[in-house]
Amino acid sequence: MAQRAVWLISHEPGTPLCGTVRFSRRYPTVEKRARVFNGASYVPIPEDGPFLKALLFELRLLDDDKDFVESRDSCSRINKTSIYGLLIGGEELWPVVAFLKNDIIYACVPLVEQTLSPRPPLISVSGVSQGFEFLFGIQDFLYSGQKNDSELNTKLSQLPDLLLQACPFGTLLDANLQNSLDNTNFASVTQPQKQPAWKTGTYKGKPQVSISITEKVKSMQYDKQGVADTWQVVGTVTCKCDLEGIMPNVTISLNLPTNGSPLQDILVHPCVTSLDSAILTSSSIDAMDDSAFSGPYKFPFTPPLESFNLCYYTSQVPVPPILGFYQMKEEEVQLRITINLKLHESVKNNFEFCEAHIPFYNRGPITHLEYKTSFGQLEVFREKSLLIWIIGQKFPKSMEISLSGTVTFGAKSHEKQPFDPICIGETAYLKLHFRILDYTLTGCYADQHSVQVFASGKPKISAYRKLISSDYYIWNSKAPAPVTYGSLLL
Repeated sequence: MAQRAVWLISHEPGTPLCGTVRFSRRYPTVEKRARVFNGASYVPIPEDGPFLKALLFELRLLDDDKDFVESRDSCSRINKTSIYGLLIGGEELWPVVAFLKNDIIYACVPLVEQTLSPRPPLISVSGVSQGFEFLFGIQDFLYSGQKNDSELNTKLSQLPDLLLQACPFGTLLDANLQNSLDNTNFASVTQPQKQPAWKTGTYKGKPQVSISITEKVKSMQYDKQGVADTWQVVGTVTCKCDLEGIMPNVTISLNLPTNGSPLQDILVHPCVTSLDSAILTSSSIDAMDDSAFSGPYKFPFTPPLESFNLCYYTSQVPVPPILGFYQMKEEEVQLRITINLKLHESVKNNFEFCEAHIPFYNRGPITHLEYKTSFGQLEVFREKSLLIWIIGQKFPKSMEISLSGTVTFGAKSHEKQPFDPICIGETAYLKLHFRILDYTLTGCYADQHSVQVFASGKPKISAYRKLISSDYYIWNSKAPAPVTYGSLLL
């Protein structure tokens, strides 16, 4: 496992190039190995300029990049992995691991130890997971305690020396760059046992293990004949293990209730030491049947010192948590709206918060509103042309609520009023925002009593879970054509 090159790029909208390469490092010895392994399918690492332009184009971050491009935006190119192929000089550079965080694009090119034609499956490219760990380590180093641009520049200037220790010759030894920085400033402490290269520090204190499961649910609902509603659940399991010893071992089991939805597309942290093959082969691409693996999902691992994401997963739940109907009609100078929401009976009726945002784009400020609601409160933001329906912490016993009314707008001001190129005329939506604590839509939970810890002392084990809405849209059923996630990204 090795990396051919790494880049840090600042995203700068409004500038001629829309970005600047703040740091780059190439590994010539790894490049020679890539030339041998890839053979006739070998594509060399480009210079920073062409790479910057190709990456910003692929990520849709260029200012003038508004048109549909078949090779990038078609349904056959839907990307769920943050792994891209960049077209540079008539050749495709693949795989490129890249993601945007805090206006910095983190990117690297892992070594593929085989021919690239035909393209091998990602699961067989071990350098991809190491590439993610490498980039996340750089991200944590740059923004841990960083308060201003001068501190960020200082840390960027330290990267060349730190990578000599953390990633010599393109091979990652320690993703925690702070450890490498500490080692350059202080003499290392002699350990009675052999210390692994990737874990240069140890924990001293009260042992404890914290497990947090966060599920995010997306939904696009239309209430239109011939148009299917869509929804998706994505889960993240985050762990923090404060355990004494050089190499403590932990095993965490994720469980599902009898009627729970099986976990699929599971991606694990590199610290996981072994995994049941049934976990790896469960994919959302395959049709669901009764033979789908439904756990328990066991993850044995040797934890790093810092908090980390143990695994990610998706799941095909049978129904979205909240079903909605939204109808908006234009009547002369005003709009008539009707909204019905229903909480599914299987969902926990205890929210930390729940509200519906109803924006009106490409119109003037709200000058008059008449409404009737069966539940909750309505807040009006006139200048923003926005209604917020605050539902609160519980739905009524009927599990159904409604809102209806008429909205009148004043003269449109292009400078102040919200604009959206999609929401024109009767194409409109409401967006739900909610959070439910101690609950997951799949039913997934971590059994505290089944957590196995092989380390000195008896640790305190805590487990949490929550469900959060993410891109939860309900579209006007009178809209002329359905809007998809893909069109929102264009």
